[in-house]
Amino acid sequence: MRSFIACLAVFQLLLLGCGYSEPEVAELSETEEPEPIREPIERFGLMWEEFRADSGQVEDGQSLSHLLGPAGVRSADIYKIAEASRESYDVRNIRAGKPWWILYDGDTAQPARYFIYEQNALRYVKFSLREPFEITEETQPSDTLIQRATGTIESSLYVDLERIGASTNLALAMANVYAWTIDFSRLQQGDSFDVLYERVFVNGEPIGMPKVMACEFQHRGKILPAYRFDQGEGVDYFDAEGNSLRKAFLKAPVEFSRIASRYNLKRFHPILKKTKPHLGTDYAAAMGTPIIAVGNGVVTKSTYSSGNGNYVKIRHNSTYETQYLHMSKRAVSVGESVSQGQVIGYVGSTGLSTGPHVCFRFWKNGKQVDHLKEEFPPSNPVKEEEKAQFLALVADWQAKMQNADFGRTGEGL
Repeated sequence: MRSFIACLAVFQLLLLGCGYSEPEVAELSETEEPEPIREPIERFGLMWEEFRADSGQVEDGQSLSHLLGPAGVRSADIYKIAEASRESYDVRNIRAGKPWWILYDGDTAQPARYFIYEQNALRYVKFSLREPFEITEETQPSDTLIQRATGTIESSLYVDLERIGASTNLALAMANVYAWTIDFSRLQQGDSFDVLYERVFVNGEPIGMPKVMACEFQHRGKILPAYRFDQGEGVDYFDAEGNSLRKAFLKAPVEFSRIASRYNLKRFHPILKKTKPHLGTDYAAAMGTPIIAVGNGVVTKSTYSSGNGNYVKIRHNSTYETQYLHMSKRAVSVGESVSQGQVIGYVGSTGLSTGPHVCFRFWKNGKQVDHLKEEFPPSNPVKEEEKAQFLALVADWQAKMQNADFGRTGEGL
């Protein structure tokens, strides 16, 4: 026994001579926190980390076989998958430019297990590539929030929305709401807006266009309210009394332009160098900007002349006609029926023109008039049987807008 203890002591001395020391146990300091447990990633209803993923976009001419063949899926199985999907999703609807994902098991020698086709940011189709070949059309988890933007016009609606950190897509949404009542080329410094709008978020990112729910736009000293409402004929916008904001004619034939020259019976012509009546309104815009019909009608002229350049004329009814001059390109033909908001041509500088713009002319009973001074009646108001529901909705939105904090960080729906 004594010899064993002596040997043990010698062995410990040898270890110390070699620089050996007892291992230290790491301890967390009082201020040091353990690393958080990372939540597993779930996408398209699948635990993403369990798979190896490949992705891309559908190219022109590609079909399901073009996409799945290189992933090791047999032609016979591709046929069965296409047959199995007929009731849930027709694979012939796969379109170029759409994203796709192919998922493999950890063993890369195996054929692909899932094919994901994204129809849009919200909807997708999931194909199980193993028998019994289940195909389902599904929707991404999403959040719908009400957000708010308030501001004062200093430059333009687009620039000022960007300045306050709001979505610039909101400018287009608001322009569509007020297309009949506000000419956005005539906004003034000091005009202001307070708008509540709906946004859909997927994985924390906004998708699609914002939807204006309620808005108060103060323009030239007048408050113009707008409320979104569907009375069974599709969504439209109305004022607080239920009058439609939609009218027979839009305020301008181009969006987010500026007025370069107004209707003026004594204007000095910059090219002819003489005083000559200017019987239209010039909207300056970038070359190629779409020009839209301000109302429904029939094209009576689509041609070229040395003064007007490429131009289009539309008869809207027995009283009103409109004309659009100096186009770079015309997009409609004589006799064609056009609808309000339809693209009829593109901004150019043809004919007697000093730069890219559209000269917009407006006829009333055969005489050219200043359309900016015309008042047009609104379309159908809220129906009497829908009025109570509409007024309750307006009262609810007005109460929300009086709450200064509502919508600042987004309110879930």
